[in-house]
Amino acid sequence: MKKNMGTTDKIIRLLVAIVFAVLYFTNTVTGTVGLILVILGAVFVLTSLVSFCPLYLPFGISTCAKKDK
Repeated sequence: MKKNMGTTDKIIRLLVAIVFAVLYFTNTVTGTVGLILVILGAVFVLTSLVSFCPLYLPFGISTCAKKDK
């Protein structure tokens, strides 16, 4: 897998994942929507850790700086 996520993209994804977790664990969002947010947050964390987003691949998107590749 070739990196296609830059630092800013990874930070934003991690922050969104934290927000999703806080919303779920404070019972602000519950039920099916809450579980979907937790799963989506986990995907955001995973993609941030590996610096690769599979959804970017078919569209040729890369948020990496030239030197990060």
